[in-house]
Amino acid sequence: MAAHTHHHARTHDGIDWASRLNSLRQADELDAEARRVVARRLVHVLPDKPMVLDVGCGAGGMSVALVEALSARGGGTVVLIDAVPELLDAATSAARSAATYETDTTTATVRVRPVLADLAAERPVEIAGPAQLVWASNVVHHLPDQRAAVLGLIEAVAPGGWLALAEGGLDGKFLPFDLGIGEPGLQDRLAAARAQWFLRMRENTEGSVRMHGGWNLVLADAGLVDVTAFTYLVDHPAPPKQAVRDWAVNRLKWHVDVAGDLLHPADRRTVRQLLDPQDPAFLGLRDDVFLLIADTVYLGRKP
Repeated sequence: MAAHTHHHARTHDGIDWASRLNSLRQADELDAEARRVVARRLVHVLPDKPMVLDVGCGAGGMSVALVEALSARGGGTVVLIDAVPELLDAATSAARSAATYETDTTTATVRVRPVLADLAAERPVEIAGPAQLVWASNVVHHLPDQRAAVLGLIEAVAPGGWLALAEGGLDGKFLPFDLGIGEPGLQDRLAAARAQWFLRMRENTEGSVRMHGGWNLVLADAGLVDVTAFTYLVDHPAPPKQAVRDWAVNRLKWHVDVAGDLLHPADRRTVRQLLDPQDPAFLGLRDDVFLLIADTVYLGRKP
């Protein structure tokens, strides 16, 4: 089926993802090592030259890791699916540049196929499946009916294949408890505001359906077996390299963009200082910022 040409400026969640491309790329760079380990772990159990779907591929961080993991064991196909053309293009370029992997003995090539699609309206099995592995990271919670979206992903898994759903974990931390300005504990209040924003986003998503219970129950109820989960860390401790400081600045800006109105005015003042390059407290120059995120991956096999 041909890639669709209709362009969605915004997705169901109302977020302008194209404008976040640079931030996504920045995060991909810092997550790269952790994702390589995850990709190798997932690909290890697959048959030779498998088909892998990266659903909601974003800027392509995991796409690259999957391509590398497949190259190292003889090749395969990675299908990239996203609803935002700018992200899909970025992911495709990144994945294709990683697709030819040369060792002393062999050159394994991985085929990379991009598909522009809206998962709430189109079935992955029709555009790309069936696949031996379907990977979907932090995409399902942006769709109106999360359970229906998971069922759609499972439909695209070949018998004996795996669904790997990266959802939940621990909210990313990057600020010390006491920044020396404002009230201590800003990180926790940012997280609380973001959680409120997330609820609001879900409520304002057209056709939004509440999902009861945890992701493992959704996978098991849908008929997957061997349902388990594991969590991986992205850990860049202080003192940070500049890439971590830049990431922290963008992360804080994003918190303010989505949930700034939910912060106390005093916290908003503190945040303005942290984001002001002229201020001594500017995050982009601090030695005590860091990056610590725990991402959970739920796994299930299709019998």
